[in-house]
Amino acid sequence: MDIFIEKIVIRHKSILDILLIVIIIALAILAEVFLYMYALILFVLLAPGLIFLLYYIIKQMNIEYEYAVTNGDLDIDTIINQDKRKQLFSVNCKEFEVVAKVDSPQYTDKIKSCKNVKDYSSRKKGSEVWFIFMKQDRKDLVLLFEPSSRMIDNFAMYIPRKVYKD
Repeated sequence: MDIFIEKIVIRHKSILDILLIVIIIALAILAEVFLYMYALILFVLLAPGLIFLLYYIIKQMNIEYEYAVTNGDLDIDTIINQDKRKQLFSVNCKEFEVVAKVDSPQYTDKIKSCKNVKDYSSRKKGSEVWFIFMKQDRKDLVLLFEPSSRMIDNFAMYIPRKVYKD
């Protein structure tokens, strides 16, 4: 019998994301003012397109992650603006070296200093973030995510000595 577990996590906007949105809006307003003052015909022609482009760019920043675990296989997809789906990561749990919470003793200095980090968490304060440490293409990789307890239990079924629940 196949075991299938999924969870969707909404990525919260960081200060940098909000700052980027503000800068994009400010640049669009400056472009509109410039066009209105110096090229009224271009303003009339380009204003709707610029507004649509601004709307499109901001909507592309609405990101969700979908975690799916099927018999120990982890798939992570990104969903942009509840419209487009793209697979980001797919791996079997037997390739994991360590699975534990970020605030656990297993989150060692070696793991903290890893340069190859993929953050698929919500970035929300107070959320329960877990990490997976593994080798990918002979390089260390740390994956941050927010699994459900059923997902962790499923991993523990296949790799009990590598999953640290406490």
